[in-house]
Amino acid sequence: MVRLTALTLLLPACLLAAPGWSAQNANDSAQQYSEQTSLDRQHSVAAQAKAWGLTDDEWATFERLQTGPRQYWSPQLDPLTTLGVEADSDQERQRYAELQVRLEAKRAERELAYQKAYTAAWARLFPAMLPVQGLGNEAVPSSTTRYTLFVEENCSDCMTSTQQWLSAGAHLDVYLVGSQGDDERIRRWARGAGITPTQISSGQVTLNHDRGRWFALGATRPLPARFQQVEGKWQRID
Repeated sequence: MVRLTALTLLLPACLLAAPGWSAQNANDSAQQYSEQTSLDRQHSVAAQAKAWGLTDDEWATFERLQTGPRQYWSPQLDPLTTLGVEADSDQERQRYAELQVRLEAKRAERELAYQKAYTAAWARLFPAMLPVQGLGNEAVPSSTTRYTLFVEENCSDCMTSTQQWLSAGAHLDVYLVGSQGDDERIRRWARGAGITPTQISSGQVTLNHDRGRWFALGATRPLPARFQQVEGKWQRID
């Protein structure tokens, strides 16, 4: 009986010791996790700031601006534009504008290089089929003046005007309004308008689904309608 009682008395002490040890470990682990999370956050911020050519403080300013009215005025605005439009001095505005121009130039160079590779691959693999631009390949930047042209099916003026502009050497990014994502509808329209594989492969013409762009511009019919970007704003040409 005595030996059993002793064992019984010892058990609670053992049981009580374990929770204390576990709680301490849990506290240590929580602290380590918090410190690691904070370190990861710092590294992430530094990497994002570097990618845009910004300092950590400038990135913090961008994040602060995105929690204010700017998030409603211009949701998903890029960091450089956000900081530029909210700049307090001409010197700051110039800095962000120059950073953005350099980044845009690099982006355009990469996209043009890939577009050339894409066009060459299409001509090699599907020489008889007109390529329709995908979601990520539309309106690739170019040093050549390009026009965005909105057209629709069953529109004789659209076809006639397109032929005239192409004959005059115009470079067009053609958007078929109401295409509903159907590539064959765009190809059928392009064949009717006399657009050739050579004009596509040379980059003179791209074929695109409208996907609501026409309505987003707030433009009115009749079609066709040509637009050009001038100083960041869309202007109707015709």
